[in-house]
Amino acid sequence: MNDFEKTILLTQLTSTFGMTGLIWFVQLSHYPLFAKVGREGFAEYERLHRVRTTVVVAPLMLSEAATAVLLFQLVPDWISFHSALLGAALIMAVWVSTATLQVPQHERLSEGFESFALRKLVRTNWIRTVAWSARSVLLIQCLWQLLN
Repeated sequence: MNDFEKTILLTQLTSTFGMTGLIWFVQLSHYPLFAKVGREGFAEYERLHRVRTTVVVAPLMLSEAATAVLLFQLVPDWISFHSALLGAALIMAVWVSTATLQVPQHERLSEGFESFALRKLVRTNWIRTVAWSARSVLLIQCLWQLLN
């Protein structure tokens, strides 16, 4: 494994594991607590949530996507073509889900608290939670192969 491949792997591990931990926190704690914020300050809370979350999430998601594309193109010895393809497909699922399901609910919630939008946000966020968890398992398998 050359230094470039090591950098790709470490970036992939860091970003995917970071997002996996973060999405589980968001799914089980953060999003459900939105209902406790109260209607009066909810729109401002949602706006600040989106801004501050983007600062944390954007670099991880972008680096994860970039390194997944590189893995898919290079397919180094320590990852099979099928694993690279599955990893890329899971990232696509995350990005499509984010753009078409979660972002619209956040936009609705930035107008003010709406219980239906919050329930839909929590329910559809399971797509990302499962996809990032599956990516973590996939990377652990690749790492296991590499170390053996």
